[in-house]
Amino acid sequence: MNTEQIIYLLEAHDFKQLKEELESMHPVDIVDAFEELDKKQRTLVFRLLAKEEAAEVFTDMNSDMREDLINALTDSELEEVMDEMYVDDTVDVLEEMPANVVDRLLMVTDEETRQKINALLQYPEDSAGSIMNVEYISLRKEMTVAEAILKIRQVGINRETIYTCYVTEKKKLIGMVDVKDLLTAGESRMIEEIMDDNVLYARTLDDQEYVAKMINKYGLIAIPIIDHEDCLVGIVTVDDAMLVLQDETTEDISIMAGVSPNEDSYFETSVLRQVRNRTPWLMLMMLSATISGEILGYYENAMAVMPVLITFIPMLMGTGGNCGSQSSTLMIRGLAVGEIEFSDVFRVIFKEIRVALIVGFLLAVVNGIRICLMYDWNVMLAAALGITMIAVVLMAKCIGCILPLLAKKIGLDPAIMAAPLITTILDTCTILVYFNIVTVFFNL
Repeated sequence: MNTEQIIYLLEAHDFKQLKEELESMHPVDIVDAFEELDKKQRTLVFRLLAKEEAAEVFTDMNSDMREDLINALTDSELEEVMDEMYVDDTVDVLEEMPANVVDRLLMVTDEETRQKINALLQYPEDSAGSIMNVEYISLRKEMTVAEAILKIRQVGINRETIYTCYVTEKKKLIGMVDVKDLLTAGESRMIEEIMDDNVLYARTLDDQEYVAKMINKYGLIAIPIIDHEDCLVGIVTVDDAMLVLQDETTEDISIMAGVSPNEDSYFETSVLRQVRNRTPWLMLMMLSATISGEILGYYENAMAVMPVLITFIPMLMGTGGNCGSQSSTLMIRGLAVGEIEFSDVFRVIFKEIRVALIVGFLLAVVNGIRICLMYDWNVMLAAALGITMIAVVLMAKCIGCILPLLAKKIGLDPAIMAAPLITTILDTCTILVYFNIVTVFFNL
């Protein structure tokens, strides 16, 4: 069902048919349709949704659309939505809302839920504790399989996942058991007999990206989270891990492009906010380029004697920047997925040097042939440019691989050392290398 059909049924006041059609739509598709509806139409459609579906749609909305809907709904309607939401999703919603809206949402939640929300809000923003779900299934080792299955039936409806259950003793995590194992084991067997006591876990203060990578690496549906006393306090599920990895990737791409990270989408971000995000980086790179200008001024006499030297500067600077960007991108990607560590720095440098020598030689040969054809077989000029090309590529590859590794080592985001910054550094270095070589070749 598309947006035009929804609007048609709304205008025809055929709410019965519209409700039936909405039941067959996925919550994400409903959110997409909401983008093209006005505030009044969204509220009408939202009120036609079943409670469970309404909660999912509410969770998937962007902050502006969600705030409009909150202002349009009554307290009783909000209470129904909040009752169907998982606590971790509720916390995510509250973190995006202004204070007055947060107060209203908290008013329609029960005391137990408010306590869970407050507990999650106390964890650092990027920690595992801030994204964990406190609604999980806990079993005791003394239970029989039949008792465990009965408990899952009783409380599973209010849990985000029932596929993995956790075995605790005095709140401490001692094992886990899959529902598949419960369903295939004899009903009289004890949980202690079938549980796996080799459990992967994370701690509440671990970085959320680290936890997401663990889930991705080991193919987990969820990972248990324990506190400083080794007590099980929650779980992080695979859907939350995917959102974390998406946010981290978005942040890295923004930084690599020289743009300050922003949680809002492109169209939700105002023009002034876009300007504020982009200008500092552009200002920094513009001012740093004055160093290259000063160096060019130092070699003014050499350029006056051989004006042709100026024509090769853009090519060398561009090649150096591109080579550096290639290496830095590969390093940032390797660091992000855990393929490369700082301890691999010498292996990385050795490999990049070999790549640089081959690439530099090939570029030097092609450029040398071009210079000979265009400048009456000026072999000296071709040789000078060839040596410069190899030196620039070698330098660019080494700088491009080392800087992200150093950033990671000192606790900075490796994405900072991406194309804009490395290109700026290499422009200065390229000019220095180029003019030092040509001045030796031509005694300038």
